Parts: sequence; C-alpha cells; structure tokens
Amino acid sequence: MSCYDRRDLGLLLLRLGAGGVLVAHGTQKLFGWFGGHGLEGTGQFMESVGYAPGKASATAAGLAETGGGTLLALGLATPAAGAAAAGAMAGAAAVHLPNGFFAQEGGYEYAATLGLAAAGLAVSGPGRLSLDHALGHVFDRGWMVPVALGATAAGTALVVGARNQRMRRKAEGEQEALFEE
Repeated sequence: MSCYDRRDLGLLLLRLGAGGVLVAHGTQKLFGWFGGHGLEGTGQFMESVGYAPGKASATAAGLAETGGGTLLALGLATPAAGAAAAGAMAGAAAVHLPNGFFAQEGGYEYAATLGLAAAGLAVSGPGRLSLDHALGHVFDRGWMVPVALGATAAGTALVVGARNQRMRRKAEGEQEALFEE
C-alpha cells in the first residue's frame, strides 16, 4: 500500500464494521428500524430490566449507539465516539451478565465484544483513513482519550449501579417469606 499501511486499512475496516453494527442497533431503539421497537417499546423494555425512566434510558442508549457508531465509522471525534459506544455496551452487558458469557445463552458476549472494539478504537485512534486525520486530529487529542473514557466510566458506573439497586430491591420484594407471620 502506498501512502496508507495495513494498520490504517485494518482500523478503517474495524471502524466501519463496529460502527455500522452500533448504528443499526441504535436506530432500532430510536426509530424502530431493522425490526426494532422504537423509543416506546425499547423504553418499556429498559424499564423492565431496571433502567428508569425507560424512555429516557432508551433515548440515551440509542443516541450513544447511533452517534458513537456513526462517528466511529467516520473516524471523527474517535475518543468520545468510542467511549460513548463502550458505555452503552457496558449497560447492555450488565443486563446480560446473569446469563453467563455466551450469546446463545443470552449472555454478555456480544455487548462485550462491541464495547471492547469501541474502547480499543478510542485508545488506538482512527488511523489515517479518517476524518480525524483529515482535520488534523482537532477532535482526537491524546488527552481526550482518558478524559472521555474516564467520564464515560464514571457515568456508566452510576447508571448501572442505580439499575442494579433497583433490580435488587425488586428481587427482594418478590421473594416469598420464609416463615408465616
């Protein structure tokens, strides 16, 4: 390859693949495209798995996936894009965690793979076949990587922690009494 090396081509393929899948999933949530349930249906689901309020949670997840995926595919604002997508996937992985690792059992394998790909792109950068490179990396500075990943990790920890508390309270309320009163 003349002016671009294999690394740049590999990063482009990874960005297009992971970004495209994220966009598809996000638009299912936001618009009901590709067999999705839109904000209403996704919001009801989000509420049922402990993310409240459900519609706001669906909107946040849909925007993180659609926006983060689009920006990753373009290679624009890569640290923020990768962090946003990774945060959304961490929230999805929390839902699937009780089912184990493998996706065929309802596990977190798929969400973890997309999240790690997005985080890896945030860390590695988009390569030379990207808008970040074409624009002189004004939205892809070294300091932006830890800031974006750190802020997203903190926000995700709060959201997932609150969700886990709601799920624990719900489970405690549904348990049968050990002894009759």
